[in-house]
Amino acid sequence: MLNFDEEPRRRVHIEIIPMIDVMMFLLVFFVMISLNVIPLSGLKTHLPQSANPERMEPVRHLVITLAEDGHIEAEGRTCTLAELPAVLRAQAAAHPKLDVIVNGDRNARIEELVKVMDITRANGIYQVAIAAKKATP
Repeated sequence: MLNFDEEPRRRVHIEIIPMIDVMMFLLVFFVMISLNVIPLSGLKTHLPQSANPERMEPVRHLVITLAEDGHIEAEGRTCTLAELPAVLRAQAAAHPKLDVIVNGDRNARIEELVKVMDITRANGIYQVAIAAKKATP
């Protein structure tokens, strides 16, 4: 019987340490992106100074909902047409830039919509929009 000196076979090892390093790097990278630590690319600017800067007030949206049965809600609270001017005045006093979004049911009466729009205009709010969703083909 012939006996050859063969080298013993080596077992294959999967090195897991470099894989853990890569996964930790990816985790840190995504955490930094989500926290906005890495600045966005763009032009770097230095804003000029002004002697009389004016603070811009954000636009506030007041949502008025018209139900099919004629019920009205302003900011989630039920109100009547008679109570609506007081709600509008209070919101307009608290937020100088106020606009109204009318969120009406498709079966709501047009007459109710016109009344709500008239009341908003009578209280000095001329930015009125009607909410709708995009039609699917």
